Parts: sequence; structure tokens; C-alpha cells
Amino acid sequence: MLRLTWVQPEDLIGHELRQASQDGREPKAIAARWKAAGGQEAPLTAGASPTPASRYLRQLARDLLDELADLPSALTDDEPTDLERIRSLCPNWPEPVGSRAAGAPQRLEAAWLGRATGCLLGKPVEKLPLEAIRQLARSTGNWPLTTYFTARGVPEELLSTHPWNRRSATTSLAENIDGMPEDDDLNYPLLNLLVLQRHGNAFTTMDVARTWLDDLPAGRTFTAERIAYRNLLSGLEPPHTARHRNPFREWIGALIRADVHGWTHPGNPAAAAEQAHRDATLTHTANGVYAAMFAAATLATAATGEHDIHTCLRTGLTVVPPRSRLARAVRHAVRLAQEHSDFDTVVDALHATHADTHHWVHAVPNTALIAAALTHANGDFSGSVCRAVSGGWDTDSNGATAGSIAGLLAGHPAALPDRWTAPLKNRLATSVGDFDGIGFDALAHLTHRETRRP
Repeated sequence: MLRLTWVQPEDLIGHELRQASQDGREPKAIAARWKAAGGQEAPLTAGASPTPASRYLRQLARDLLDELADLPSALTDDEPTDLERIRSLCPNWPEPVGSRAAGAPQRLEAAWLGRATGCLLGKPVEKLPLEAIRQLARSTGNWPLTTYFTARGVPEELLSTHPWNRRSATTSLAENIDGMPEDDDLNYPLLNLLVLQRHGNAFTTMDVARTWLDDLPAGRTFTAERIAYRNLLSGLEPPHTARHRNPFREWIGALIRADVHGWTHPGNPAAAAEQAHRDATLTHTANGVYAAMFAAATLATAATGEHDIHTCLRTGLTVVPPRSRLARAVRHAVRLAQEHSDFDTVVDALHATHADTHHWVHAVPNTALIAAALTHANGDFSGSVCRAVSGGWDTDSNGATAGSIAGLLAGHPAALPDRWTAPLKNRLATSVGDFDGIGFDALAHLTHRETRRP
């Protein structure tokens, strides 16, 4: 039996049980039935369990996934997915905050470079536990983080206990970097650039879906995106693609797709958030959608060059329902970053709050960590990406989003230290469209064209 990651019912049910407990449903009776039948917990880090399930267990998992979806949620009123209901809960929905003319190509190039840099920094340690990241960095004198990870000088016994991410070590350790390797954190901004080129700012969620089917290889999708892709191929349409047997609908996937929406709406965080919502609802609901809207509004504010990081983050929160789990987590993270001078203390507090209840790819803890990193670094580029990655969880995605925001704030490629950007060689590898090998300067000009569309 082919072991497909992120789609097998017996691997999804454990994640859905955890999701149900987080979003106000009561899954205990269904969890007991699954356990009594011999069902296993969800895989901790991988997308598939190591051994196939019986046909009986697989069918039971399908049935229980559908039963879980029918359970009522106590959080429905505070955490809607519909845009108008979201707006109705946000008393400070933002007005325009700057000039559209501020989104110059140089600022956008810094954002693209920042996204790539932060992603590349986090790739070798993705999926590793927090203490492993700290030990690996300390073993080479790179703690607190100041530059890319290296294997040079790492004791063999440490690497045997905590090996680098196997897909990334050959391209993302300092001694191996030769341009920016392919990563979904860069593929999705490219896809959204294609969406804007083909459909303009008035694109629909179905336009996003068609672009994926035309230009995104299925094997380059993960978690919620892979489920939605499968649902599209099964004939489902948005927003059902986000909900049908999709326990990852509040994970980080929509957040990593939000950048282009913010970049192309300098000074208009509301429009950026609304555009991110149309994209996100293909795959996500509630807090998964809010994370994308928060990032887009923050980026749109940063893109003007007229506001500090604290104003940008406050503006980002204005598009998130204030009683949602995401809003509460971000406010908590920002407070921690303001109260503690040692960022490790901030990270330890965030892990104590979220690690036992959330998967390492969930949007709530990861968005909180990004906000804490940017706040603690006061928007400084190197400080922001290093803090975001040093906090663990989805290291490459967190580094990418923090780098994008901090790159916009830096305002120019020359403002980013050479130790970060020189290894990129102005070259991006990708399987999306005709973009393979493109330079970040060219991407900036293509992105700038889309800021001029009505």
C-alpha cells in the first residue's frame, strides 16, 4: 500500500481529535471509540504513520472524521470564517495608513530577499525540538544565532541524536548554500504572483484553485494544502475544500501564502487582509485564516516605510477577531517580548503555553512566535529572523515571514547584511511556472507591477 503523507484517514483522525478539542467541540466519546478499535495517535512529526492500517480502521477513521465535523463548536460566535462576520467583530478595522507609492521595487526586493533568507536559515532545523536547535547552534559558537547553521564543528554524537532536516541539509547549511533552494515558503508567493498577473486584485478563491491545479505539482503541497488539493480533484469547491476531512485547517499554510497580498497593498491593510482571506479560505478556516490576514495587514503597513514594527503589528491585529485564540496568543507573545530582555525566556514561556496542546505547524503558536521575535528585535532584520528561527516550531516558515516583514522595514536590499544575501546569488529554484532560476530583483519588479492594478 502506498504510504501517502498528510492524506490517509488513519493519520488524520488524531489531528482532527486535537483540533476539535481546541476549537470548542467535545471529541471525547469519538476519541474513545477510535482508541477502543486500536486506532493510534497522530504521527508526531511525519505526515504518515509507519505501518498501514487495516481496511476496517481506515473506514472507521473516515466515518469518525465526518462525525467530528458535525459536532457543534462553543467558539463559533468568536471565531467565524466568513469575512463580513470577521469584520463585524473587529471594532478597529483599519483605514488606509500611507501612500501606495511607497511600494518601490527596491523595498519589495528587500522583502523577497528577507523571506528567502529567513526561510533558508530555518530549513536545516525544521522539525527539530527546541533544545536540539539550541545545542546544535551552541556547538559551533552560533548562539544566540547570528548567521546560517553549519555542520562544521558539530560533535558526531550530537548529530546522531539530532540530525539536520534530511531534505534541507544538502542545500541550506552554510557550507552548502548555492542560491536559494526550492521551498513551499517561496513557491506560494510565486503562485500568488501568478494569480495577480492573470486575474488582478479581484481574483476569486476559485481562481487560486485553478492556478494551483495548473502550476503547482501536488507533491509540493503539504498539510492543509494537500488536503484541499485532493478535495479539488474529488470535485469539491471552496470553501468546502478547506473543511472536508481537513484537520490542518488552522495550521500555518495560509500564513505563508500571505506576503504578496501585503506587498501589493502598501498603506491599505484592510484590502490586503481581504485579499488574503480570499486566498486562505481555499484551505483554512478561523484562526488559520486570521493568521494570513494578520500577516497581510502587517506587511501592508510595513510596506509604506512610514511605521515602526510595533505599529505594524498593532495594525495587523485590527483585522483579527479580538476574542479569537490567535489574537489572544499574539497579544500574550508581544507582552512577553516587551517584558523580558532575554529572548530565550520569551521562547520558553511560549512553549510552556502552547507546546503541549498544539502541533508544531499550528498557526496559533507560530504566529505568536513571529510577533514576539519582531517585537523583541524592534524590527531589526538580523535580530528578527534569528529570533524567529531560534524559537523552534516551524522554523523555516517563521523565519520567512519575519524576514519578509523586517526586509520591508529595512527598505532596500543594501540594508540587509551581505552574510545573509550574498549566498543567495540572486537565484531562486522552484517548480512553479517559469520562475525557476529567477532573480529576486526581477521578482521585485514583477511584484511592483501588481501594486499598480486597480
